[in-house]
Amino acid sequence: MKMPRLIIFLLCLIPLGLTLYGAINNTLGANPAETMNRNMGDWALYYLMMTLSATPINRVFGWNGILRYRRMLGLYTFFYGCVHFLTYIWFDHYFNGSEIIDDIVKRPFITLGFISLVLLLPLAITSNRFMVKKLKRNWLRLHKIVYLVAILCVIHFFLMVKADYYEPLIFAIILMILLGSRIILSLKNKKL
Repeated sequence: MKMPRLIIFLLCLIPLGLTLYGAINNTLGANPAETMNRNMGDWALYYLMMTLSATPINRVFGWNGILRYRRMLGLYTFFYGCVHFLTYIWFDHYFNGSEIIDDIVKRPFITLGFISLVLLLPLAITSNRFMVKKLKRNWLRLHKIVYLVAILCVIHFFLMVKADYYEPLIFAIILMILLGSRIILSLKNKKL
């Protein structure tokens, strides 16, 4: 792993490290389990937005360097999504399978979060050079699922909050800009 890649790899672990540090030192507030779960979900969404922003940044500003880190950011999206899910099944249900399944079926925001994580799994599994070569054009088709995942994650966030929709609204606006820029750039490329 080259030095800049290693530095970014380690930087991406900071949110987990800070959350674990807060848990060990009992500084996560009145409900540390909820804070851990929320932090990991937030970071999964942050990394998802960073991953989706790589292509527009490259195309608009011509910065090719960001594309080198897109795969890593995507894998961190999946990683933080898994940790988010782990904290949910651990602290909310103590690994009780029937309770987890009931909750996933009965609560729409949990259903959407679970579907998003399941959809990210094949993207994470195929995010290596071997699978890119093996799947060829189908790799690109498969990885377009990330757009659906992003939409589901933002809806998951909206349904999760009880009253203050400020943060989910910001994510919805960012997502609209990222998806809209892709549509505009794609239309411009077809005209050329």
